[in-house]
Amino acid sequence: MKKILISSCLLGEKVRYNGEAKPCPDPRLARWQEEGRLILVCPEIEGGLPVPRPPAQRRGGRVATEDGGDVTDAFRHGAEAALALARQHGVCLAILKQNSPSCGSHFIHDGSFQGVLIPGEGVATELLRQHGIPVFGEDQLDEAERALAACSAD
Repeated sequence: MKKILISSCLLGEKVRYNGEAKPCPDPRLARWQEEGRLILVCPEIEGGLPVPRPPAQRRGGRVATEDGGDVTDAFRHGAEAALALARQHGVCLAILKQNSPSCGSHFIHDGSFQGVLIPGEGVATELLRQHGIPVFGEDQLDEAERALAACSAD
């Protein structure tokens, strides 16, 4: 059975920077969880960041907190841990939290901490894609489901 790497906050785990979750109510996630397909990850936690933690955003190749703290290394370590987990479980795709500096798949915040989204991808998404793992946001479950069907047919 093909596995899916998924942001743990989408399944209700309170791991986001503010100590909250962002559960996705789509019934497909519950079904995939019941089937044992989901491998949960929070790259920021895996990278050693606490909950709660200061919000962070990508600024070019770096990740910074609003007060200018550089957390790039933690984000990179978390991305590497996510990739290792994906490889360990042979995942065929990932569903990660959109707009996140780790997990955003199409949009991320612009680094100004003003709520502005720009086209881009998070650090973990970028690394997973570099290694051939398709990444979808929680707003792309139709596409993810088609990709899962295609890789399950292989």
